[in-house]
Amino acid sequence: MSIQIRNISKQFGDFQALKNVSLDIDSGELVALLGPSGCGKTTLLRIIAGLETADTGNILFSGEDNTDKHVRERQVGFVFQHYALFRHMTVFENVAFGLRVKPRGERPGEAQISKKVHDLLKLVQLDWLADRFPAQLSGGQRQRIALARALAVEPKVLLLDEPFGALDAKVRKELRRWLRRLHDELHVTSIFVTHDQEEALEVSDRVVVINKGQIEQIGSPQQVWESPASAFVYGFLGDVNLFKGRVHEGEVHLNGIRLQSPEHAHAQNAGAFAYVRPHDLDVQRYTPGAEGITVELSRSIVIGPIARLELIPLGATQLDDNAMIEAQIPAQQFREMGLRDGETLVVNPRRAKVFVEG
Repeated sequence: MSIQIRNISKQFGDFQALKNVSLDIDSGELVALLGPSGCGKTTLLRIIAGLETADTGNILFSGEDNTDKHVRERQVGFVFQHYALFRHMTVFENVAFGLRVKPRGERPGEAQISKKVHDLLKLVQLDWLADRFPAQLSGGQRQRIALARALAVEPKVLLLDEPFGALDAKVRKELRRWLRRLHDELHVTSIFVTHDQEEALEVSDRVVVINKGQIEQIGSPQQVWESPASAFVYGFLGDVNLFKGRVHEGEVHLNGIRLQSPEHAHAQNAGAFAYVRPHDLDVQRYTPGAEGITVELSRSIVIGPIARLELIPLGATQLDDNAMIEAQIPAQQFREMGLRDGETLVVNPRRAKVFVEG
């Protein structure tokens, strides 16, 4: 089932949660709504589900207007961050619940319910836990049961609100891979909300980046990572260094270095921001007359194959958070260079994304 979101706005008192949001989601697609806390992503998900009413705009499922339909009529499965399992029911009873409360004419027989529940528990690889209670399960197991319960009623649309947010990093990573495999098997149209950039980029077919109630960019994970449409998207997706300077006829001047920015060939001495990812900084020992930004190596952290370097531009203080530059180099290079905290280095951006002020 495809979803068409048309000109959705929602206000809570003086707070504008969503501003004229429009979005098309294809049938069988897995889409991530990504953004910081309070950006409106969960409000949009709840409006799609029918749990919240929009002030203006329409929600269509495969062209049919569902804006005024009750949540029960929308055939939507919903998975919350905190599982929402019934503690007094076994795993089997939790998954069967949605089938047993269907209207009498639509309710399957007990034999059908039993087969369906066991099939779903096999699908989420937890059929051996059918007689356990939620309190006897791990967080990751509970979330998989919550997903099985949402799938039991054969929803046309699956909505997931920060589904792995309450879990530790290792379990979250495992469940992300598992959710992607499950989606590839079932092809149910799915939308999930997250503020975790890695999660959105790893799991989804397309990412919708939301900020202050508006869509900043829509694209494949690769598109939003490699070609951010705005300064917000660039800054939100992964670690980034921000340099301020000026751009004039396609040349950017910042911190004593010059970068080519042909996309701003018409700029005339305009204020500019240059965003540089830590792995796009070239790091060398300082030699007199070297071009680049002269820095002091404040702290180095080697994690697996990567060395993270915290650098302070000469003349700045360690207490100035905005002055900190982070670079990442291969751990092998770090060892070969024999770098020590307190050394003077010079860094040059290999690649930068430049945005003109205003």
